[in-house]
Amino acid sequence: MTLENKVAALFEAILVEIRRNPEFAERLATALNGLGKDIEAEVPKRGKGGRRAPAVLDPVAVYQEGDAILRQRLAALDLEQLRDIVAEYGMDPGKLVLKWKTKERVIDHIVDTASARAKKGEAFR
Repeated sequence: MTLENKVAALFEAILVEIRRNPEFAERLATALNGLGKDIEAEVPKRGKGGRRAPAVLDPVAVYQEGDAILRQRLAALDLEQLRDIVAEYGMDPGKLVLKWKTKERVIDHIVDTASARAKKGEAFR
């Protein structure tokens, strides 16, 4: 893993924790405010019409770093965050995946879909 990927993974982990844990977000905002910035911690909420929160990662981009890395990052997320990824990246045209109850099943679907999308067009290269 390159330094750039390590730093990206670090910041992604921080963003995930900010979205998941309001107390952490508050402590981080306070710490950063001490650096002279006026930063407010915001925990994303669902908008009007029941829209899902934004996805915390791009599964196809992470898949290109490796199947295991994508699985590791997805495992750190809760079921609702996984559903946000599925919804944002159009990985559930039949609206079935959003009803699944197990993280493992949703993770498998995300990885399979990201893999197919990452490999799409390889025959022409």
